[in-house]
Amino acid sequence: MKKQLLIAAVAATMTTVSMADISITGGAKINYTNTDYELATKNDSNAFKHDIDLTVVGQSGATKVVVVMANETAENGAANADGTSNGFDLEDRYVSSSVGDVNVKVGTWDNGNDFVSASKRADGKFSANTTVGGVKITYDAANVSDEAVTVSGSMGGVNASYKQETAGEEIKLSTTVAGVSLAYHADNSDTANQDTSSIEVSGQVSGVTLTYAQADADTGATIEGDTWMGDFEGASGAYDLTAGQDVAAMKVSTSMAGNTVAFTRTDIDGVTGKNTEINKFTVTRPLASGATFEATYTDLSDADGTANDMTSLDLELAVKF
Repeated sequence: MKKQLLIAAVAATMTTVSMADISITGGAKINYTNTDYELATKNDSNAFKHDIDLTVVGQSGATKVVVVMANETAENGAANADGTSNGFDLEDRYVSSSVGDVNVKVGTWDNGNDFVSASKRADGKFSANTTVGGVKITYDAANVSDEAVTVSGSMGGVNASYKQETAGEEIKLSTTVAGVSLAYHADNSDTANQDTSSIEVSGQVSGVTLTYAQADADTGATIEGDTWMGDFEGASGAYDLTAGQDVAAMKVSTSMAGNTVAFTRTDIDGVTGKNTEINKFTVTRPLASGATFEATYTDLSDADGTANDMTSLDLELAVKF
């Protein structure tokens, strides 16, 4: 009996050690959206969507293995990317470590969204960075994309980043002046009429946060970012823009009776020179259950035609763990 108890104790200890460097985090949200189109010939819709994300991280010393899985309903109501209604897609999956003063990362990961570019992944990505004299130097490459070198740092309160690519360059500048945050981002292409850029200005006045952003595209470039201004990720996004269309938006948000209340106005340059106007009102409230409830009312007016004019109400229940 004593031997059995001893074996059980040792096994329990070994299990604890093996699981100590593995973490699982994630989140989930469900949405109900009612859309009412102005044209009687376009059917109104009621749709339920879900989005579940799981991140598994295994770590041994300075080495990490990261796997991100997602199960979601696409914007257009289709199943998730693998063609099934209940399967999980593998998204980010990479190994990161360090060799001396150099940090290395190999695998597949999302480059993130910004005001002018949609999130992208590529297989066989490689990234290495180190810091010399306060300046961070990053080298990026992938099996199916060109090499790039980024130099970034901070001087006099200004954060600056310069990325040299095979067919262009990327410049980022950001700073804060008298409580006002300023950010500039430019993607300059060697191909004619393919440049994009964005600016963002944000500050607080009497407990109210005011934010303005503008994204500009040359005649041959298309804005594809997914941010608070709107989801412009091509056919899979809420709004599919064409080349040369610019976007400007203003957001006002504050706290009220335990809720976060926000109003966003977005103007999109129309194909015929007129603007598409999107007015969005959002109320977010944390619930006692640990979840968050959010209600968003959207009014879209398409100045280039009434086919897309609509109002919608989206109700969302989200939780993170």
